[in-house]
Amino acid sequence: MRPTVRTAAGLLAVCLLASAPAVAAGLKPQDIETAARPGRTKGWDPALVRVQVVLDRLRYGPGVIDGHGGDNLDAAIASFQRARGLRESGRLDRATYDAIVAATDRPILTSYEVTQADVKGPFVKRIPPGLEGMAKLKRVGYRSAREELAERFHIDERLLAALNPGARFDKAGVTLTVPDVARDKLTLKGSRVEVLKGEKRVRLLDETGQVAAEFPASVGSEQKPAPSGEFVVKAVVPNPSYTYNPEFKFKGVKATKPFEVPPGPNGPVGAVWIDLSADTYGIHGVADPARIGRAFSNGCVRLTNWDALDLAAMVSKGTPVAFIEPMATSAR
Repeated sequence: MRPTVRTAAGLLAVCLLASAPAVAAGLKPQDIETAARPGRTKGWDPALVRVQVVLDRLRYGPGVIDGHGGDNLDAAIASFQRARGLRESGRLDRATYDAIVAATDRPILTSYEVTQADVKGPFVKRIPPGLEGMAKLKRVGYRSAREELAERFHIDERLLAALNPGARFDKAGVTLTVPDVARDKLTLKGSRVEVLKGEKRVRLLDETGQVAAEFPASVGSEQKPAPSGEFVVKAVVPNPSYTYNPEFKFKGVKATKPFEVPPGPNGPVGAVWIDLSADTYGIHGVADPARIGRAFSNGCVRLTNWDALDLAAMVSKGTPVAFIEPMATSAR
């Protein structure tokens, strides 16, 4: 059984995520702009930050910009290599690093002045871990201005703080150093979405069949797998709320009657819901972007809020969505 979400568009599916990664050592902004090659073994690697920002701009989907390697970054590198005709290894070799650096003529970092709108909230000091607790909130919003700004610039909160030592994120007028993650507007319409179940990626194809974007995703689990086959987008629902159905008997939920969790970026379905023709299934945002691709879901497809919003802007009602099964591996 799966949970459902109620919005103006109807009933939607949902899944929940968990904790964040460990803290690392610091680095300086100039280290990122001038990084010649990856290789730092302790703390944040400035070259990896540089690579993650460029891949994010180009929609190769490295996940959260955190200055560390991992499966999401490896998959993004492989996507870039495939598109650029490089040897597809998923490893950041010299040729790949040079090609990524050469793929942009903009600085990696930029300045941003905190506005009054950024700091006015309302923020939620503590978000209850359970759905019943969340249901008591007026909105499942950000916990702080720092969290909101980190998500806006696709960066790990601690890395954002390290780039701005001593900065007041809750004060308008403060100038911050942030990744320049502005993405170019696509010139061709998205014509098909592919959910790569084995690779934990969501791919958007344009009208010519070329890959226009590819994002890391959490896609089902052995207990509650994602669907298989061909479907279509039924609706795109921004700012969705979530309705719990007691028939699903979620662990830790005692309610015997349906209840609603209000919308918000830290809610069960994040900032947007892409409703699919597969009953109760969809593609949606999530509260903890660092866990994308590293945690399972209850059958739905989770993206970071920023990738989900980007994808939602490039699809529409009727866009085909295919769930692609993992390729079988031959026995040795």
